[in-house]
Amino acid sequence: MHILTVLYHHPADPAAFDKHYESTHAPLVGPIPGVRSFTYRHCASLDGTTPPYYLIAELAFDSLEDLQGGMESDAGQAAVADVPNFAGDNVTMFVAHD
Repeated sequence: MHILTVLYHHPADPAAFDKHYESTHAPLVGPIPGVRSFTYRHCASLDGTTPPYYLIAELAFDSLEDLQGGMESDAGQAAVADVPNFAGDNVTMFVAHD
């Protein structure tokens, strides 16, 4: 399993971010080939302080090849191209695997 993790930093306008993410960006993930699961959650800290990230998203793929193929597909490229529309460059991405 390979997990593409996307960490979104705090947006200037959280309501606008959430609206775009939920109505425009999240639906772009479904058509990406090879995605086994997709989850996203808002972040909170244990002590009530502001956490380093606003939202975390995880896209699971069976293999690195599936992840690469999915993200290189037209659907994957559409999702990547949408990120600057709501998050600017305030995004950190990495891949974790077992």
